[in-house]
Amino acid sequence: MSLKAGLFAGLMAASLPFLAVSQPVQAEEVKIGVVLTYSGGAAQFGEQIDRGMSLYMETHPEAFGGHTVTLIKRDSKRPGGDIAKNAVQELITAEEVDILAGFVFSPNAMASAPLATQGEVPMIIMNAGTAWIPSLSPYIARVSFTMWHSGYPMGQYAHDTLGCETAAAGYTDYPPGKDSRNAFQTGFESSGGSLIEDIPMGGPREVPDFTPFFQRVKDAAPDCFYVFVPAGNHATAVIKTFAQLGMAEAGIRLIGPGDITQDTKLQDMGDDAVGLITMHHYSADYQTPVNLEFVAAWKAAYGEDSTPDFMAVGGWDGMAAIAHAITEQNGVITAEGTMAALSGWEFESPRGHIMIDPETRDIVMDSNIHEVVRRDDGRLGINVLGTIPQVADPCKALAIGRCGGE
Repeated sequence: MSLKAGLFAGLMAASLPFLAVSQPVQAEEVKIGVVLTYSGGAAQFGEQIDRGMSLYMETHPEAFGGHTVTLIKRDSKRPGGDIAKNAVQELITAEEVDILAGFVFSPNAMASAPLATQGEVPMIIMNAGTAWIPSLSPYIARVSFTMWHSGYPMGQYAHDTLGCETAAAGYTDYPPGKDSRNAFQTGFESSGGSLIEDIPMGGPREVPDFTPFFQRVKDAAPDCFYVFVPAGNHATAVIKTFAQLGMAEAGIRLIGPGDITQDTKLQDMGDDAVGLITMHHYSADYQTPVNLEFVAAWKAAYGEDSTPDFMAVGGWDGMAAIAHAITEQNGVITAEGTMAALSGWEFESPRGHIMIDPETRDIVMDSNIHEVVRRDDGRLGINVLGTIPQVADPCKALAIGRCGGE
C-alpha cells in the first residue's frame, strides 16, 4: 500500500468511526521490508533473525488479524551502511513497503534512519544495539537491546559482587563496541572501580588476531577484563586467545555482555568457557514455559541440532510487535499510527516480560547474570545467577552523551 493511500484510509477511518463498528474489517496486504545480512561472514546473524520472524508468523497466524503480510527481503551484506541505505531507499520508493524491519549492525540502522523519516515509514530494530539509534528518527522503535542493558550493570556487578577493583576493556572498534565500553566504564567507575586499559581491537568484518591486544591486558594485570565483540566467530576467538595466553592463571577474570557466549557458538568454546560471567537478556537454556515452547518450536522447524540465540528472539519479538501494530491499525499502516500502537506495548517473550518505553521507543526488559557451566549431559549451558528486573536503557536514564541530546 502506498503512503498516500495509507494516509487517506487513515483519515477516512478517523472521520467515519461508525463504519468501523457496523462493517467488517477489510483484509489488507502489509508489506514488510526486511534488511538483514544474508551473505558473507555475518550471514549467521541474519539467518537467526529471519528464522525468528518466520517462526512467529508460522506459529501465530491469527496474530495478524486476517491481514496478509508479505516479507520483501534485502541483503545488507556488511556493516558499512551504504548497501543497507540503498536497499532501504529501494524498498521505500520502488516496493512501497509499509514497515521496515531487521538491521543486524548499528551502522546499517544509522545510515537508514533518515530515509525512514523522509519516507514516513516505521522502522523496527531487531538487533542493532547502539543506544542512541531511536533518536535518529521519530519512526524507530527497538525490540532488541542496547549495549547499556548489559554493559552498565556488568560494570557494577564486576566491582560490587566479583570484587574487581581494576579492569581493562577491549572492544571491536565500531559504534556498538564503543558504546559497550562506555557503558561498562560508567557502571564500573560509578561503583568505585578503575579502568586501567582501554583497547580498540579491530573492526567487525574480519576476526582479528586478538593476541597482541590480550597480551597488553595481561601485562597490565587488571582484576577483570571486559570484552565486547560482535558475537559469532569473534566470540570463539576471544575465548581461545584468553586461554592460550593463560590469563585466568594470571588472575584475570574474563567478563562481558552475552554476545561472547552466543548460544550458537557456545559448544565450540569447550572447557575454557566454563565459569565465564556475562550479563545478558536471553539464553536458550532459560527454563520458563514461554522459552521452552519457543525452543521446542525452533527445533521442530529447523532441526534438533539447531539452536536459537538472542538474535532469533529479536526476530520473534519484532514480528510480535509488527503483528500488534497491524491489528491496532486494521491493516492500514502509517508511521504515526505504528509508533502509537507500540508505545507501551507489552509482551511475554522467550526472554521474559518486555515493554516498549513510551518516551524512548526502546526496549525495557530483565538483565540476567549468566555463568557458563558444564551440564550433566556434557554440554555447555547457561546458569542464571541473578536478575535485574525490567531495565530501561541506562544511557537514556542517565542522559549520557548522545542519549542526552548532545
